[in-house]
Amino acid sequence: MSPFSLAALCVSAAYGWMAWRMRSVSPQSFWLRLGLPATLLAHGALLYVSVLGEGDIRLGFGNSVSTVFWLAALMYWASSHGAPLARVQSWVTGLASAGTLFLAIFTAAHVIPNSQMLALRAHLAVSFLAYGLLAVAALHALLMTILEKQLHRGAVAVGAAPPLLTLEAILFRTIGAGFVLLTLVVSSGILFSEELFGQPLQLTHKVVFGILSWLVFGGLLLGRHFRGWRGRTALWWTITGFTLLLMAYVGTQFVLEVVLGR
Repeated sequence: MSPFSLAALCVSAAYGWMAWRMRSVSPQSFWLRLGLPATLLAHGALLYVSVLGEGDIRLGFGNSVSTVFWLAALMYWASSHGAPLARVQSWVTGLASAGTLFLAIFTAAHVIPNSQMLALRAHLAVSFLAYGLLAVAALHALLMTILEKQLHRGAVAVGAAPPLLTLEAILFRTIGAGFVLLTLVVSSGILFSEELFGQPLQLTHKVVFGILSWLVFGGLLLGRHFRGWRGRTALWWTITGFTLLLMAYVGTQFVLEVVLGR
């Protein structure tokens, strides 16, 4: 086992321990407050080595998934100090653990053409930020689905979770920010495909799924504004949009690299 894979496994184990502890103690406990940023920093260093360590940008299934989950954990940690949600925090940390494990297992990566271009680097950075925000939104949607089912079964206490209306407000703020970034990604990819990728726009699976995801999230925000969509309607649109977004890049990378071995 390489030193890099061993380090990734150690970081994954640290994330996993914290995700487990968050289910029984407050995320604001001293060791979690100290350990989570330290583990995020270590994870970020591993990603730097994997993606940028050789000068060019190198992306593959493993480090792409790991980057998305790291950004989701980083953004949630940075934005939730005022009102942390223990269950979502544990889920996000668990995903980061899985993402670091992927980094150790799926080590294949390929150089992105023209990766020295500042415009392409900015495009990729915004893409991953959109992925991270919308991953957090999907986790919020899953939590709301679980809480709603518990309430329908007559459960009065649902742990330390805040009211559904509070979660719903957080959900749509997160989706709104993610949609703005996703709009930048889709529009720049369509309008400047040749400048960014060295070829005219082609309707690949990545492009089709990306546009479908953008349409779903845009339709959800319009439905929310004009028709007051909420509850299960909003939740299923969120989960559908994020699933399409995953298929846009991570799904196609998985098929090409893991299934087909290209």
